[in-house]
Amino acid sequence: MERRTQKTQPPQMYQVLMLNDDFTPMEFVVMVLQEYFHKDRETATQIMLKIHLDGRGVCGVYSRDVAATKVNLVLDAARNAGHPLQCVSEPVE
Repeated sequence: MERRTQKTQPPQMYQVLMLNDDFTPMEFVVMVLQEYFHKDRETATQIMLKIHLDGRGVCGVYSRDVAATKVNLVLDAARNAGHPLQCVSEPVE
C-alpha cells in the first residue's frame, strides 16, 4: 500500500470588529480595548480613532470560538455600562 500524507489546513481565523456609534464614550472604547484585547493605551487610542473615523476597526484576529467569546464579553460590558456599542466577528479573507 502506498502511504499518503494528509495536509491539514490551519483553522479559519476571524477578526473582531467594533462599530462606531455616536453615543458610546471614546474613553469606554479605549477601556474595553485595554481590558478585553490587552492593548496598551496608545494602541487602544489609535484603534478607537480608527473606529470613530472609519465606522469600524479591527480589535484582533482569533480563532472562531475565541472571537465569539470576545464579542460576547464586549457586548455584555457595553450593556452593563448602558452603552449601545456594537461588536461583531467576521472571517478573515
